[in-house]
Amino acid sequence: MDASGNFKGAGLMVVSMAAFTFNDVCIKSLAGEVPLMQAIFLRGVLTSLLIFVVARRMGAIRLDFPLRDWGLIALRSAAEIGATFCFLTALFNMPIANVTAILQALPLTVALAAALVFSEPLGWRRILAIAIGLFGVLLIVRPGAEGFSVYSLYALAAVGFVTVRDLSVRRLSPAVPSISVALITAVVIASAGGLASLSQGWVSLVPWHGLMLAMAAFFILGGYLASVMVMRVGEISFVAPFRYTGLIWALLLGYLIFGDWPKPVTLLGASIVVTTGLFTLYREAQLRRKGRI
Repeated sequence: MDASGNFKGAGLMVVSMAAFTFNDVCIKSLAGEVPLMQAIFLRGVLTSLLIFVVARRMGAIRLDFPLRDWGLIALRSAAEIGATFCFLTALFNMPIANVTAILQALPLTVALAAALVFSEPLGWRRILAIAIGLFGVLLIVRPGAEGFSVYSLYALAAVGFVTVRDLSVRRLSPAVPSISVALITAVVIASAGGLASLSQGWVSLVPWHGLMLAMAAFFILGGYLASVMVMRVGEISFVAPFRYTGLIWALLLGYLIFGDWPKPVTLLGASIVVTTGLFTLYREAQLRRKGRI
């Protein structure tokens, strides 16, 4: 892969992380004004429509999957529902940078879960990195300490759900179009949000609410498309570390828009998580080159 492909892939990863973070900002701006489930439903409907239009233009709408793939898609969708609920609950009640920092543990949890579930090799270096990274997560969450937020547990639960989601994707057949899976998931999330919203109640929307929901759906689509394009250009070992730019976006936007800035211990924990995550990605790339995973 030439250098231009790597830099293009890095740029797309940065765009993807920015888009997802801007989506988070749009949704967080609705906290206290629009019930969570109503927001999930309305954003899900808009996202489903946008993905459907793109998928149809690409000719990538397919439902003729083997039963095994349907089972994995069902597992992925269920995990996505849990992740969406837990993540947005945390986002509605915590600084965006704190929630994002906790989610940076994903490369660590996915590597650990893949070793436990799929028996993928996990050497002592990565085990040590994962242990140190999880210590960094504890610094961010600070259980039992002053300033501890119970909503941190929702963010941790979101990490668990996303780990299950990502592992299920690893076992999907290569012939299953990613955008079809995204469309199915978006529809499932919108449906779940709609059903749950019936017991939570609705509020009347003002134009500002509609604008934020529309922008959130747009950013989700942009982030998804950029993340798919990333997989088609550049080397994963070069591009993957740029996913951590999402934390930079969260820090900047959280401060500029919401006036939030993490405490030093949170920044220390985030630094540990990012560093160990980068090392884990690096070691995984090395092993892939050697054909061990």
